Amino acid sequence: MHKLSLHCIVLLFIFLSNSVAHSQPKTHVLMAQLMTENPHAIFQEVIRHPEKYRLQVIYTQIDRDKNNKPSFKHFYFNLDSTFYFNPASTVKLPLALLSLEKLNQINKPGVNKFTAMQFDSAFGGQTREWKDETSENGYPSIAHFIKKAFLVSDNDAYSRMYEFVGQQAINRALHAKGYPDTRITHRFVRMTPDENRHTNPIRFINEDGSLIVAQPAAYNSDPFDFSRIAKVGKGYMNAKDSLINEPIDFTTRNKLPLEAFQQMLQSVMFPLSVPAKQRFNLTKEDYGFLYQYLSQFPGETNYPKYDGTQYYDSYVKFFFQDSTHHQLPEGVRVFNKVGWAYGFLTDASYVIDFKNKVEYMLSATVYVNSDGILNDNKYEYESVGHPFLYQLGQTIYRYELARKRTYRPNLGKFNITYEKRMNDNRPVIKDVDN
Repeated sequence: MHKLSLHCIVLLFIFLSNSVAHSQPKTHVLMAQLMTENPHAIFQEVIRHPEKYRLQVIYTQIDRDKNNKPSFKHFYFNLDSTFYFNPASTVKLPLALLSLEKLNQINKPGVNKFTAMQFDSAFGGQTREWKDETSENGYPSIAHFIKKAFLVSDNDAYSRMYEFVGQQAINRALHAKGYPDTRITHRFVRMTPDENRHTNPIRFINEDGSLIVAQPAAYNSDPFDFSRIAKVGKGYMNAKDSLINEPIDFTTRNKLPLEAFQQMLQSVMFPLSVPAKQRFNLTKEDYGFLYQYLSQFPGETNYPKYDGTQYYDSYVKFFFQDSTHHQLPEGVRVFNKVGWAYGFLTDASYVIDFKNKVEYMLSATVYVNSDGILNDNKYEYESVGHPFLYQLGQTIYRYELARKRTYRPNLGKFNITYEKRMNDNRPVIKDVDN
């Protein structure tokens, strides 16, 4: 291990003092050290003011034994599970996992992730969805929702999976799996709390339109625990574009602490590494499907056919993406989910470098909103957020390239044959609601 610089020692002292004072944020010596070794100005600005930027980081080293069995060591920087950040699209990961799990629980012939679905409406705010022109067969399906949610972080896909699983089942399942501080309360469309408690009637159909199975509308009667207040900023723009001079209140909104988010991704990539109750009930085929679309690029995908220039390779790979870096290094694939909204940028990633036989996990959230006004679409995503996350990603990646391992990992399990874009006349998809 490198010798600690004076700057690192001072930084570490500040963090340890902070931890004692608040009994919450956790920072490891290694992380404090690594954070001082990247001199990039934006990176250092964020690192030196973690409270201002609501920064939290988890770096996970993965080491294999002689039988290729992995072990995990987690290192934290300013981690505090009680310190709220808006999870934005990160909640699409647990919704995808719960959707696949529910399909396996239904266990009915003809019903699987590729089966055509139709959504009806039965309560205020609900909308129908009977067709999906971006899919190969022209119908929605859980598989197609997951593709859209992972490839470009499509919002409608999330809302439909929310309606399929149901608000009550979502929260009961996540709490039962050991994530008691998670909370999923709403779709990604403007609806009242009561409307979000109601979810649509849904049917699975054959290709000829005949019914396989119908799911009735559902209602969540379970109460939520909103005792922990979560307010951010000094003002916000309301639905009428009027400035409200008080913090925006996220107390009743979605919540997914960074450590829970990281553990959910680990449970997918390495299910045997987490307690049995934390695993999702998925098949071998489900895991293969998830691995492909957590790491496949939009430009490689045929359905949906996204514009590969607008939705470039690193579009949802924050640790390898900034204004000048739109491709990943040769041999690198990232299995991840990101989210961005209200000035928050969040990513949980499992990174593989097949060329150099390197693997690790990295998760982080950062808040970039210097004027303190939320919902005004004036955030420093491009000038601060993305450059910071890219520099963080490069800091850990370079460290991992140099880190000695007793056994080189066999990564064949994750060596996926990806799609190749067909040359056809279909127009590409641009400007997705995400």
